[in-house]
Amino acid sequence: MPSASANPEQLADQVLAGDRRALARAITLVESSRSEHRMAAEQLLTRLASHAGESRRLGITGAPGVGKSTFINALGVIVIAEKCKVAVLSVDPSSQLTGGSILGDKTRMQELARNNAAFVRPSPAGGTLGGVHRRTREAMLLVEAAGYDVIIVETVGIGQSETEVAGMTDVFLLLMQPGGGDELQGIKRGVIEMADFILVTKADGELHSAAQKTVAGYANALRYLRARSGNWQVPVQTCSALTGEGIAAIWQQVCDYHDALQADGELAARRAEQSRNWLWAELSACLLASLRENTAVNALLPEIERRVEQGELAPTVAARQLLAQLGK
Repeated sequence: MPSASANPEQLADQVLAGDRRALARAITLVESSRSEHRMAAEQLLTRLASHAGESRRLGITGAPGVGKSTFINALGVIVIAEKCKVAVLSVDPSSQLTGGSILGDKTRMQELARNNAAFVRPSPAGGTLGGVHRRTREAMLLVEAAGYDVIIVETVGIGQSETEVAGMTDVFLLLMQPGGGDELQGIKRGVIEMADFILVTKADGELHSAAQKTVAGYANALRYLRARSGNWQVPVQTCSALTGEGIAAIWQQVCDYHDALQADGELAARRAEQSRNWLWAELSACLLASLRENTAVNALLPEIERRVEQGELAPTVAARQLLAQLGK
């Protein structure tokens, strides 16, 4: 846990100089839920904001067991071979006992974890919806300021709320298992529609044929869905992190797509919208925190909750009555 007396200016200078330990401390600071750390975190972010924004931001999601971490490890090795620095912000399931991350992802990215050109940071989900940590956006800003060229955000799992990672990255990759049955494998339509790439993993050995069939099924299903970008036909293809088959080609496609988004202005527009959404998400979270900490609200809350539970008061009316206490 960072010290409440941490010097944001000094820490910012160390991050800009590429100090990995300082970067880790900076992320710990912005992820801290302790109120005495927020002012220092905000000073740090203000100092570094102008040094961020030049990286390629990738979001990767998929069901547990699909091989996200193994895929990221293989992809990261290829990125580093091109003389780029890669940062992986991996959101782990949170321990029900301690709230901390299980840290399984880092053990499955051993090549990246050992490489000085890579920075792997697991963070606990902490009960946050969307498959990402509430402070993942801030962590992205920090690693960009530290000079990492490619930022990969790996979500905790998959579901309707996993689309949040698409709202903070440039390119969204959806990983799917081969031979999963029907064409959508029970995955929510919203996640499919947000994907820029659909990749069927583990396309090797006995699963190679099943992977090819799964690709055909998804390609057929996509004909009935709208792509995230109007100028992009979402590719559906196989890959194998075990053999490396298809990984280099996928990275080249990601780069080409990112360059195309940048060239026609769509990337800038997408990032501007993401920043606005970030603002409103943070306002909502701060407002909720203010409500929970407000003395007048806490005094009224038991009676308000009782009346709502017994049907005496509509939740919408109750909410407005509680919000009115903030102005008093």
